[in-house]
Amino acid sequence: MIESRGGRRVVITGVGVVAPCGIGAEAFWAGLAVPPEPNVLRRVRDFDPEQAGLRRVDARRMDRFAQFAIVAGGEALADAGLIPDATATGGLTDVDGERVGVLIGSGIGGALSWENQAMVLRDKGARSVSPLTVPMVMPNAASAAISMRWSLFGPCETIATSCATGTHAVANAARWVAAGRCDIALAGGAEACLTDTNVAGFTNMRALSSSGISRPFDVDRDGFCAAEGAAVLVLEDADRAAARGARVYAEIAGAASTADGYHITAPAPEGRGAMACMRLALADAGLDASDITHINAHGTSTPLNDATEAAVIAKLFGSAGVRPPVSAIKGVTGHSLGAAGAIEAVALALTYAKRQLPPTKGTTTVDPECDIDLVLEPRDWEPGPAISNSFGFGGLNGTLCFIPA
Repeated sequence: MIESRGGRRVVITGVGVVAPCGIGAEAFWAGLAVPPEPNVLRRVRDFDPEQAGLRRVDARRMDRFAQFAIVAGGEALADAGLIPDATATGGLTDVDGERVGVLIGSGIGGALSWENQAMVLRDKGARSVSPLTVPMVMPNAASAAISMRWSLFGPCETIATSCATGTHAVANAARWVAAGRCDIALAGGAEACLTDTNVAGFTNMRALSSSGISRPFDVDRDGFCAAEGAAVLVLEDADRAAARGARVYAEIAGAASTADGYHITAPAPEGRGAMACMRLALADAGLDASDITHINAHGTSTPLNDATEAAVIAKLFGSAGVRPPVSAIKGVTGHSLGAAGAIEAVALALTYAKRQLPPTKGTTTVDPECDIDLVLEPRDWEPGPAISNSFGFGGLNGTLCFIPA
């Protein structure tokens, strides 16, 4: 990465995920191949924070989005071999907590707690509002909870860049490691904002699917399915990971962030912001478009977003003489807003481990206007350079570039 000091490289050594299609990396990966039942709201079913080691009293003091982050964080740390198991607390094994950072983003934060306490205020009065309301609704609650649970004393921050949040969080934390600010960083996103108010807002802006089916790049796509979830990745200095014999999923070779500067919801004409973002990420990684062998698309199943993303992919990579296969997992996971980019980064990391491209479920007839090689069924893959895209409300774009470790 451009900001790297002393040639420091950043690798992924652990992943954790809480998603509607599965909790834990293996369940999540298996769930990506299973078409979900039609439902415009994709919730995480059977989630019990106590099973992940959170005491009931602690869970009650956290909003659902922070609970998701804690569970995903524990899974990621255990997967990386930095704690004995996902329920362990306290310091990390053979790690100086001063050298570990946390960057967990959220597009909205503690929406459930905010709406619940607003109803308490309305129905019972001010004296009945929980004194923990502010700590529960603040967007940095997830980052703070992770740093406290595992005694992590390095940089601890939160970003909120709508649907690009998770991707930006992973990118910025990777730059911490590359620049030497820390040796290890926990990065990702968490979201649990399927409140009555938010769902009504999305419905009234006609963003949600009327069919309850997410169909990325399909000729009949009619909007996204709103979701909740979280994902955390352990990012580590490559030399440190090698010295301790860690299993490595992939290297984060480049990243970029741009703004459309155009419209609060619609993409810029001809996808200029998305195009610039992918080009910058490739340049950051020292790669050409012709090197890319796979794309994890933003693919929301909305008419404008999918058409623009497909056109940009076709133009950028077609001009380089390649047609990389494209997967869009929101057909299964739905769109978890601030968590989406992190969940998709975990999917891409697992793609390297499984040597297989995840399918795009929900899609039956690819829109002829979307001139891309869309992966509709699991496809064997020889790991090579790949990118993951996120494009958010406000015209915020993020791209990650992975390469084999």
